[in-house]
Amino acid sequence: MSSQEFEKALEKVKTLPEQPPNVLLELYGLFKQASVGDVTGSRPGMLDFKGRAKFDAWASRKGMSKEAAMAAYIELVERLAQAK
Repeated sequence: MSSQEFEKALEKVKTLPEQPPNVLLELYGLFKQASVGDVTGSRPGMLDFKGRAKFDAWASRKGMSKEAAMAAYIELVERLAQAK
């Protein structure tokens, strides 16, 4: 998977219909792993539900290579695009 394909998927995801929160978190976790790498910082506090969910989605990808995360992100976006 190339970074060019990843960039296309980033644009395509903006055209998808609204997705349920679990799908959005999966996309977020894969995006962060592909663009930044392993999660950094500390987990947000208990009252920051959104921040905590996003952190957990990213942390669940820890150890995944950037290339594998890009490939998984592209595959997920393609699957969602076909389902719309």
